[in-house]
Amino acid sequence: MSEQQAIDRQSPVPYYEQLADVLQVRVETGAIAVGDRLPSELDLSAEYGIARATVRQALQLLESRGLAQRVPNRGVFASRPSSDRGWMIQNTEGFLENAVGRQNRAVTTTVLRSGRAKLPDFVAALLEVAVGVEGFELVRLRHLDGVPAVYSVNYSPPSVAPFVGDSEAVLNGTGSLSELLTRAGYPLRGAHRTIRARAATAEVAEALEVVRGEPVICVQSTSWTKNEERFDVYETWVRTDVVPLEVNVSSVDIPGH
Repeated sequence: MSEQQAIDRQSPVPYYEQLADVLQVRVETGAIAVGDRLPSELDLSAEYGIARATVRQALQLLESRGLAQRVPNRGVFASRPSSDRGWMIQNTEGFLENAVGRQNRAVTTTVLRSGRAKLPDFVAALLEVAVGVEGFELVRLRHLDGVPAVYSVNYSPPSVAPFVGDSEAVLNGTGSLSELLTRAGYPLRGAHRTIRARAATAEVAEALEVVRGEPVICVQSTSWTKNEERFDVYETWVRTDVVPLEVNVSSVDIPGH
């Protein structure tokens, strides 16, 4: 096993995500051909020195990326993602990584507005900071194959604001905010996301090229670290006629059942 394929025990990125990334490379480079069976959970557990439950999570993540398919009683097989896969809102990736890495479609990001700003009261409450404090606001528009698809507003608390404000790549639309936050010491441990249809505001309507007041799917998310520190709140408006939202459902083993 090469150094690039090893699990980095010092990385803040969870082991299952690291393993999913390693397996993705093996599939995309042809080391595991499309249609071939992936190594078993037991074999991967032994190869990478991690628990089978962690391997199972990695394989589920690989499935959500469209790079693996589980066949009952046979195993997990490498597959090729379809061109119309949507934004998987259950995983830890943002839209940019999901669309670029899994769909092979042209995604461009335009930063419409960024800078320090007073956090809206509802955001301050979600981030568990004092009302009226200044954080960082990042407003972006994503186009998918030239069509406006996603309008998003990310809010960062004062502790995180300097990292975002100093990132030239994020502010010019070429870098990943989620990757930046992980490197800065804010790896995602969990998030609460709600989905509802909301009337498009004037700014959202203009950006997404929809009628003002038209119902548009809006995803609101609050993210936290393993220490329960809340570090990001976003509101993302999605044209689901351009990029569908996807949700995977899997069973969970419950002790005693």
